[in-house]
Amino acid sequence: MFNLAPIPVPALTGRTVLVTGAGRGIGAALVQQLVAAGAQVFAGFYGAADMGALAGAVTFPLDVTDQSSVNAAVAQVTAFGGRLDVLVNNAGIIAPIGHLEHLPSDALRPAFDVNVTGLHRMTVACLPLLKASRGTIVNAGTGAATTPMEGWTAYCASKAAARMMTQMMALELAPHGIQSFFIGIPPTDTMMQGEIRVAGLNPISQIPQDKLVAPDVPASVMAWLCSAEARAVDEVLLDVRQDRFTAMMAL
Repeated sequence: MFNLAPIPVPALTGRTVLVTGAGRGIGAALVQQLVAAGAQVFAGFYGAADMGALAGAVTFPLDVTDQSSVNAAVAQVTAFGGRLDVLVNNAGIIAPIGHLEHLPSDALRPAFDVNVTGLHRMTVACLPLLKASRGTIVNAGTGAATTPMEGWTAYCASKAAARMMTQMMALELAPHGIQSFFIGIPPTDTMMQGEIRVAGLNPISQIPQDKLVAPDVPASVMAWLCSAEARAVDEVLLDVRQDRFTAMMAL
């Protein structure tokens, strides 16, 4: 359906990357690609994780909604080598899925806690290291940040806020030499997409599993954004399906 393939990932030897939400799906695929490219990778995971996929990375539990957990993760990075070139804010949730009139207002809080406040919490905690390296922030995005989808009030609204948060990062952190990206990710074969399929509330839920994008496709684009080559990219708002990336895909 999407006719997308992974893009080549440049050598990342000497670069240090911290990935949140690394336990499975796109995050785990990203860790594999970063390690294969020679990066020093710190992989934070929440709950169950595919530890085999994280081989070669420094791994630790990480709850982006908990300041002490975030502080502990950054302390590990600092103690290991004291350098961080890239923060990838990949952690995200879609729940609850349901029509807004039936959702208690407080049910929206977890999505905002992870997708918005958690993104801010991780970024602020990493800023001293990112300022020192004049580093990069890569925030996992979605088309749902700009397109309302039935049943996705929590996800669409929180990702729209994450999109604006990224633009604020670009505005206020650029003077420190920090680059910020929000990368739109197409429907991908992950556990989140499984939740979407079960809910069955909008056209995305009707996409057959074998027509979804493989996790290594968006992971390869995110890995490329961790490279020195991405420093030439001026845009903040990107998408895996843009010509910039599809031109690099071996279709």
